[in-house]
Amino acid sequence: MYLMRCGITGIPTRVSNMKIVTFNIRCDCGVDQENNFEFRKPHILKKLLDERPDIICFQEVMSHMALWLNDSLTDYHIVGCGRDENLDGEQMTIAFRRERFSLIALNNFWHSDTPSVPGSHFPEQSNFPRLCTECFLMERKSKKIIRVVNTHLDHVSSDVRRKELEFVMSTIRSVSMYKESLTFLVGDLNAEPESEEMAVMKSYPDFKCLTEDIGMTYHGYFRDDQVSMNDHSPQIDYIFVRGDVQLKSVEKWMDVHEGVYLSDHFPVSVVLE
Repeated sequence: MYLMRCGITGIPTRVSNMKIVTFNIRCDCGVDQENNFEFRKPHILKKLLDERPDIICFQEVMSHMALWLNDSLTDYHIVGCGRDENLDGEQMTIAFRRERFSLIALNNFWHSDTPSVPGSHFPEQSNFPRLCTECFLMERKSKKIIRVVNTHLDHVSSDVRRKELEFVMSTIRSVSMYKESLTFLVGDLNAEPESEEMAVMKSYPDFKCLTEDIGMTYHGYFRDDQVSMNDHSPQIDYIFVRGDVQLKSVEKWMDVHEGVYLSDHFPVSVVLE
């Protein structure tokens, strides 16, 4: 169910000079040692303040991490809810710049046959529920409407990820509200570009991948012998768009400070002209 502001109308025109980021921020996990969230926080905050993205789509945000983002990113409006039945657990948090955008509609839906039921999931999924956080934003100056869908697919099964992605895309298509608005699908899809599950996107040719050919995005702090800068390593983080945009640049944030990374994924930033 959408939470909406009434009386908003928007004309779908090209957005310009906008930076959007997908950022699996890595949950606060004790086994990460020097890359524990507590040690990564100052570097994350500095990077975000230096880069000043217009929209940031986070994954793996625990409730206390969401509070930290809300307290730290004072120029941003932070939205999201936990994936569990009690709305706790990891969030698909979306942050957007207050001075540029206003929120006109917000929705959270679970990857399940009962998407409005918190904590629900498909029977064949892993034990972790998966959800989408979706918001419609209005650019204050131009009155353009932008739709942002942020998600994180199952980490275990290729078949489940395919089912989830088909579900997410059909849900995006089914919503009639602001149907012609510029639409972004963003997140950690846990699937490589040539995988069977990513073939789902071929059925949606109006969605263009803005993050093609960027190479590895998951590195696991380079602790796994199978993950190195010199070997084949997975790209599993994506930004797709439907609408009229001009891509200016794509960049991975590969910052490391004395062995401390921003996350176990490289955040990916897209700039539109």
